[in-house]
Amino acid sequence: MYKNRKWLKLILIATVIITLGFGCAELLRDREKEEKKKGSALRGIAEELVMEPYLPGIRAMSETDRHASGEGFFRKALFFQYPGLFYALENGEEGVTESDYARLLLPEGSDEDYKGLPEEALEYGDDAMHLEKNMESAFLKENERYLSAEQEGEESGEPEEADEEEEMVEGQAFACVEEKSYRYKWEGLSTYEALIKAFYAVDSTTVAGEQLLQAQTLREKDMRIQGSADAPQILIYHTHSKESFVDSVPGDADSGILGAGEYLASLLRERYGYNVIHDTGCYDEDRAYAYNNSLPAIEAILRENPSIEAVIDLHRDEMPADRRLVMDLQGRPTAQFMFFNGLCRTTKGEISYLENPYLADNLALSFQMQTACNEYYPGIARRIYLKAYRYNMHLCPKSLLIELGAQNNTEEEIHNACEPLAHVLDLVFSGREPEREGD
Repeated sequence: MYKNRKWLKLILIATVIITLGFGCAELLRDREKEEKKKGSALRGIAEELVMEPYLPGIRAMSETDRHASGEGFFRKALFFQYPGLFYALENGEEGVTESDYARLLLPEGSDEDYKGLPEEALEYGDDAMHLEKNMESAFLKENERYLSAEQEGEESGEPEEADEEEEMVEGQAFACVEEKSYRYKWEGLSTYEALIKAFYAVDSTTVAGEQLLQAQTLREKDMRIQGSADAPQILIYHTHSKESFVDSVPGDADSGILGAGEYLASLLRERYGYNVIHDTGCYDEDRAYAYNNSLPAIEAILRENPSIEAVIDLHRDEMPADRRLVMDLQGRPTAQFMFFNGLCRTTKGEISYLENPYLADNLALSFQMQTACNEYYPGIARRIYLKAYRYNMHLCPKSLLIELGAQNNTEEEIHNACEPLAHVLDLVFSGREPEREGD
């Protein structure tokens, strides 16, 4: 009897909350014009007491211009917080194939995992990578109109084909490249179209636009780390901590993406003098909710360590078995990597419930990193990938999401890639790159 009363009480409370929520939503719409004149006190009370904690989807819908009602209103209220489903609803069901649904239903937490999906559902097209055997040669051929060679005695201003590959030697030491091999001819990259062609791959779910991507603006953002190493400066973590490589040892914390993160952290500490926290928390027991799970943990670390200026979410990508992201760098087999940005917008416009006040800074940081990679280590970095959602990049102005190799790379190839990556991070964080006007 007591249990029945308890359930009836809960049902009654839920009914009252839902009724109040819908009532508030309708009232707020009807009085929108009046509120603009008289203030937003009623809206604030409704959001704080009812809609914000209990009905965030309905609250967000009340901020839109369209008046929803009936079945459509209930469907959107239910699915608003599930971007894949909501995207499908917003774009209509006609002409949507089974593979389209498979892709749309993948939330942020699983969008690199293509196991079981058909080839046409792959998110990263060939324009996101350089797949030829000689990666440097492929990169130079693709970018020759935007680059000028730095080697002494070259007069043409156009890069030559790379020499034949050296024999790759296991255990050979990495040497930081102190001088650029090539420099960008920025006058040729003044248009949005040229910039996209040289630097970016844009996912079909989103659109960037000239207002976000202008070479001069991206280059001029100050991405230097300002604080000293007396307190933590850089945080490295892994939304997908279970990601592994072809020869990773299951259950070994020094293997897989966690091992790569620790090696990158040690390089930044020991070789470049940064104070680095490496968070090894597991957030992807349920991969689909990994970004939701990692968010409060990373927020807590940042609250406890306010001196942190840069946050790196280190992943590895997922490629079809016949695609290998590896190049010869200084005679060493080296995995390629890719910088990834979430734009908080689909092709239909900005996603109002995914705000990122640091989007411009995020884009500038990945651009400066990509530029340094291309000028010092041509071919090491695939094009910057731009996708619709946020990926927790709203926590810090200097936020990077890096896809380091793929599942079919070896641990050796991954660790070899960490060394040029650490060097380029230092070039940007120290302020030695990028060169600006007047430098």
